Amino acid sequence: MVVMGRVGAPHGVRGEATVRPLSSSPSTLLEAKRWWIRRPAADAAWRPCRLRGARMTGGQILVQIDEALTRDAAAAWRGAEIGIQRGDLPPPGRDEWYRHDLVGMEVVTREGVRLGTVHGFADSGAHPLLEVAAGDGVERLIPWVPEYVIAVDEEARRIDVDWQPDY
Repeated sequence: MVVMGRVGAPHGVRGEATVRPLSSSPSTLLEAKRWWIRRPAADAAWRPCRLRGARMTGGQILVQIDEALTRDAAAAWRGAEIGIQRGDLPPPGRDEWYRHDLVGMEVVTREGVRLGTVHGFADSGAHPLLEVAAGDGVERLIPWVPEYVIAVDEEARRIDVDWQPDY
């Protein structure tokens, strides 16, 4: 399952909720045939999610799902992840990657210093942050922007960055 969005606050009184897309192309989420939803608890399971309606508004999607037909029910899903099965996603374009595909890749500086492996992404207001965990317990957040991310080698499972170990 590829996480493509996160449920936010309820909207209105009829059970709509905001969904923050975790993609540079929010329309990918709107065009998906099937959505899956998972509560924020670590042991929560994915379950099918039937959309009653979805539309873009600003940088977010307003949705109404069968699981939340009232404002209170929509509020209970706040923080839940929205996922799409990998097979239902279009192939990424040139120089594009799904975040899920980057998890586990080695992160290396220009000088060849290994910083660790990607264990996820954090979302900041401006741009995503690459979460890199080193074996010694050190964690780094590297902005996912061209100034710092030099190259992604899918075959070698490696991301080259312009970042110093002491940042």
